[in-house]
Amino acid sequence: MAQEIVSTRVYYRVAVALFVLLGLTILAAEIHLGPLAVVVAMLIAGVKAALVGLYFMHLRMSSVMMRLFALGGLLWFLLLLGGTLNDYFTRLAPPMLG
Repeated sequence: MAQEIVSTRVYYRVAVALFVLLGLTILAAEIHLGPLAVVVAMLIAGVKAALVGLYFMHLRMSSVMMRLFALGGLLWFLLLLGGTLNDYFTRLAPPMLG
């Protein structure tokens, strides 16, 4: 199986993009966005995670099976996170002592 050679220029561009997104994250935290703050932060984090997965984890050049396994891991994480948040948000406040 022949490996595709990736130029170091690609890695530098992705690293610069990650630093720009880091700055955007910091800027978004400083600006009062109200309820949209979480949505903006998650969108930026999703783009950063996609860049890391596609380029630094080489999913862009991987087989379909490898991409499916990566997607399965992501879906499993979201399922566990959803169950945790479901438990957290459906609990009643503890009774006050005293």
